[in-house]
Amino acid sequence: MKAVFVKGQSAVSVDDVSDPQIAGAGDVVVKMRACGLCGSDLEKVYGEYGMTSGRLGHEPAGEVVAVGKDVMDFAPGDRVFIHHHVPCYSCHYCLHGDHTMCPEYQKSNISPCGLAEQFLVPAWNVSRGGLIKLPEGMTFDEASLIEPFACCIRAWNKSGFQAGDDLAVLGAGPAGLMHVILAKAFGAGKVFVSDINDFRLNFAKKYGVTTFNSISDQNFAQKVKEQTGGRGVDVAIVATGSTKALLQAFDMTRRGGKIVLFGVPPKGSNVSYDMSKLYSSEHALIPSYAASEVETNQAIRMMAEKRVDIAPLITHRFDIKDASQAIKCAHEAKDAMKVIVTSGS
Repeated sequence: MKAVFVKGQSAVSVDDVSDPQIAGAGDVVVKMRACGLCGSDLEKVYGEYGMTSGRLGHEPAGEVVAVGKDVMDFAPGDRVFIHHHVPCYSCHYCLHGDHTMCPEYQKSNISPCGLAEQFLVPAWNVSRGGLIKLPEGMTFDEASLIEPFACCIRAWNKSGFQAGDDLAVLGAGPAGLMHVILAKAFGAGKVFVSDINDFRLNFAKKYGVTTFNSISDQNFAQKVKEQTGGRGVDVAIVATGSTKALLQAFDMTRRGGKIVLFGVPPKGSNVSYDMSKLYSSEHALIPSYAASEVETNQAIRMMAEKRVDIAPLITHRFDIKDASQAIKCAHEAKDAMKVIVTSGS
């Protein structure tokens, strides 16, 4: 079977590897049908990813092909979403709701990765909610959006947002647009979106938001303040790894407002900021990394109940044999929003 691996800076390969085999009584093997590419995948290939996992493909959906002898809740043919990381739900971090900080979270990987024709879901993941049957009528393409959407929901759960709040989203990539869609679903007031990519800004305009190109309009933070009664937004979501965008978020957020650090900054990123301003403004900087099954189930419910429609974010589909072109397309983003890789569909 084929699987995709990072092969050095700015390089990936599609390798032929052995099919995964059931190793334990609680394991499940899944055939990948669709898997999204996200910013962290691109950072692993082109940048300096700061987290421990270097595997590609953590947004997979597929079909069960084999189960261990002790697996009762799943059978071959089941259509499923697969979470690549699963916490223990019983440690100090989990008991405080910090599931993605669990020491076991990064260890519970699917193998060889989500960008593979088939992969093994270990018993740990299966037994702790990392394998979820898809609702009737949800396509595999739609299901490949569950994981990033769940990550966005976790950020919103942490943000302190209230209906009617004004919001800024810095970064108009797929995750940034998911935040826009959530803003509309949750009753936001004014929504502002910035990016340097005009294609993505024009895409964002479909959702009735005010957009700014942060290169050609470098004074946009002041314009955001002017359009919010001089206050600034209540919540700013930094959906890019750019530290410049983070500093811009401080400039456009009202006193006592929240800045959510959602995009993954490259390893070694540093910012210089006057801490007296942070103190006197009472800004809250809230990092939000990944998601657990709590937010995953919230995401599935919202999608299944048609409270949101995020499928239109998918602009490109590539077969797994063309995964290197898919990753290049997502990285260049000339005319791309969400890029997904498919297999056997």
